[in-house]
Amino acid sequence: MQKEYIDEFKKDLTQFHEATRKFYQKELSVAEYKSLSGGFGSYAQRGGERSMLRLRLAGGEINKENLAFIANSIEKYEIDMAHFTTCQSLQLHNLTEQTVCNLIEEAFHQGIITRGGGGDYPRNVMCAPLSGVEEGEAFDVLPYAKEAADYLLGLINTVKLPRKLKVCFVNTKKNETHATFRDLGFVAKENHMFDVYAAGGLGNKPKMGLLVAQNIAPTKIIYCIKTMVDVFTAHGNYTNRAASRTRFLQDTLGVEGFISTYQEQLRKNLETEDLDISVTESMVSKTGTKEITGPRLVKQKQSGLYAVSYYPIGGNPKPGFFCTLYDTIKDMEEVNVRITPDQGIYIINLNAEEAKKVLAITEDGANTEFERSTACVGATICQVGIGKSQLLLDACVKRVREENFADHVLPAIHISGCPSSCSAHQIGALGFRGGKKPTIDGPKFAFAVYENGCERIGQEQFGTDLGVMLEEEIPEFLVDLGKAVQSHGLTYDKFREEYPEELGKIAAKYI
Repeated sequence: MQKEYIDEFKKDLTQFHEATRKFYQKELSVAEYKSLSGGFGSYAQRGGERSMLRLRLAGGEINKENLAFIANSIEKYEIDMAHFTTCQSLQLHNLTEQTVCNLIEEAFHQGIITRGGGGDYPRNVMCAPLSGVEEGEAFDVLPYAKEAADYLLGLINTVKLPRKLKVCFVNTKKNETHATFRDLGFVAKENHMFDVYAAGGLGNKPKMGLLVAQNIAPTKIIYCIKTMVDVFTAHGNYTNRAASRTRFLQDTLGVEGFISTYQEQLRKNLETEDLDISVTESMVSKTGTKEITGPRLVKQKQSGLYAVSYYPIGGNPKPGFFCTLYDTIKDMEEVNVRITPDQGIYIINLNAEEAKKVLAITEDGANTEFERSTACVGATICQVGIGKSQLLLDACVKRVREENFADHVLPAIHISGCPSSCSAHQIGALGFRGGKKPTIDGPKFAFAVYENGCERIGQEQFGTDLGVMLEEEIPEFLVDLGKAVQSHGLTYDKFREEYPEELGKIAAKYI
């Protein structure tokens, strides 16, 4: 990150401090405060008595220095909730007025920028979490994600976007960051080039991205980003927020119209701009000599090295975990942390002995695919949330554990508290979207159910809406589903493939 960005954004903090003071003195409404604080990565939580702060971490990477800062801050301010987000950021919750003002400034001094963490700005640039260490990857895309993040930070005070802009990179067809249906996505290819997709997104009226450029050299990625910004600012909707995301450009310009507009602007930028980058892809010099196996271990492409996965339920690690993790890895060579897009982390570049130590301190996390489910923070915290996503996930995990199903009998589910799809419910094998349902006893909290979504490149599809279930009945629905899958001796994926009608029959009892 360039130092001038940090210095520039530090000057902006006066605005944040003054607005926060006025909000807590009841001189600003929630909406008035949100319009300014969001641009600093901070929002008032539901009720207006506490704040959250979103730490912007390019590509989801937490180096040891930043991990130490996070651990020390949690201890210093007695922070009782930390949350890994699906955009590979870390949110700190339940902050007092003084804490959020102190912490945002201290984060800037550490080099962790929160500017643009919310609001109508370029958001945290996402990246495949195992980039650079994953077996079978096309190439390491993290250095390019970092270059993109640096460039986009430079636009925060110079370009007014219609809405937020999300940019991401993937290194395999797993497509964890949803590069083929984001505002702008870069898909790495075996020939060391990128295919570029644009104007996609989840939420209200979701759309798959459009292939706008092929075989783009990695040195040219900034031209593609500038082009997306140029097209978005020229044709985006500045008056109707409900239709202002980039995906709606497919409606206003038409699919072919958008593609041709993007490609023409890209040609102009390539001819007139000087935006080439030079990147040295990182190399891991460390190797290991021993082997180790386990369900939470990922063998890296570097000989003898491993990544350990850790998924705290709902993306909420215990606050003291960060201190424990730092103390464990601080002297381990080349080891760092990557936040995943599904609310977990990988600790990478571990030899066998180091992996054993990290496995030991992460035993309280998910043990099955189902327990690796994602849930947004939900209506207990979020100002716009409807469903209490975290409470529902906790209830589901508790009930399912009572049945002791084998791993993969149930899939990971995605729970979003509202149509914004912060938990990507629209592409999950099973997804739930919060709302309310009329009953004879009056409206009750409920969730719309989606099934058979997929994010994998070449198989992308949005889930089918099955109907609405009462929140209180969803845990039992999952138990019934698990029992049906288990009775056939199959995994959920195989069950869905061999008995495509059965899920609907089971759900019908609750919908």
